[in-house]
Amino acid sequence: MIEAFLVGVIATASVTAGLFFLKFWRDTRDPFFLSFAASFTIEGLNCIGVLFLPRPHEGSPGIYLVQERLRLIFFRGGGGMIARFPGSGL
Repeated sequence: MIEAFLVGVIATASVTAGLFFLKFWRDTRDPFFLSFAASFTIEGLNCIGVLFLPRPHEGSPGIYLVQERLRLIFFRGGGGMIARFPGSGL
């Protein structure tokens, strides 16, 4: 029961962070913020989906594939920031 509560807290925090990044994206139109908004929102929805699985664990293929896609979205959005600052050395 406590695990479900904590997953709910994580889902709420993720969706809230996604909404904040969406607000920043609307102000700046920077794709960096849009990728963060999408990543956090999908992670929150994934946490909500985990609550309905009979035996959830991190190694199940559905959860693993969603998390890998999130990392791709997250890093693809961050790559644009690095490209804008050529002197950053990254």
